[in-house]
Amino acid sequence: MPPPQRPPESSAETPRSGRSARISIHLDPASTQPVFSQICAAVSADIAAGRLPAGTRLPPTRALAAQLDIAVNTVAKAYRELEVGGYIEGRGRRGTFVRDQSGAAGEREVIRFVTTMHSLGTSLEDTLDLVRRAWP
Repeated sequence: MPPPQRPPESSAETPRSGRSARISIHLDPASTQPVFSQICAAVSADIAAGRLPAGTRLPPTRALAAQLDIAVNTVAKAYRELEVGGYIEGRGRRGTFVRDQSGAAGEREVIRFVTTMHSLGTSLEDTLDLVRRAWP
């Protein structure tokens, strides 16, 4: 199934004075792709196309959920996936922001790996030991 169709015009407005960008996401209810995946695809496409530049503050999960008429947990899951993928970063009460993508794929994979190892409860020393053993 192809990714959701994106409107030809810019789908996000660059925020002014710390406000959140307004994101335009078209969800396809007939798609076999889960809603959170559709959100991830739309946001990552906007980031890759430059419509959501680094430093852009994304809407809070509740606001985006209300805009899309979906559950808050669905947006939260999409944001978690985007964060693990290195596209965005949560800054606590300050909000969620688009990360600088200039470091690209390598950094994204390291972040994904470190996040996974941390969530598994693996210590830094054990993680480094695993990397050393796996390094060719």
